Amino acid sequence: MAEKHEGFTADERAAMKERAKELKAESKRASAAAKAAEAEQDLLAKIEEMPEEDRVLARRFHQIVAEVAPQLAPKTWYGMPAYNNADGKPVCFFQSAAKFKSRYAMIGFSDSAKLDDGALWPTYFAVAELGDAEAARVSELVKRAVS
Repeated sequence: MAEKHEGFTADERAAMKERAKELKAESKRASAAAKAAEAEQDLLAKIEEMPEEDRVLARRFHQIVAEVAPQLAPKTWYGMPAYNNADGKPVCFFQSAAKFKSRYAMIGFSDSAKLDDGALWPTYFAVAELGDAEAARVSELVKRAVS
């Protein structure tokens, strides 16, 4: 017998509520500069709320994006760190393993990222650690994404 589908999972509902709070907070901010500064503070606060394993990865990802693509605006997106282009579209983001009870954290790139490579290319990357080699690969991907 097929399982009855009850709709969204508790994690999905929580992510949608988080996104609604983000949009509400954005609409209340005054100037563009204040919005940008508060958005980055919100992102850093979300990173600090993560369990240690995810927090280390998210901090390193934030550092990489800030260094190689300072034109991207840090914001939260469904409660996760994301980096938007000038059109306000997320280009790349970090997804905590703990938040979605996943085996690993993920770094993702949206369709706004310029990573196209023929007819098939990866847009999500499982990340267990961000050592020098992995950081170099992520840096290269972020650079390509905004080129």
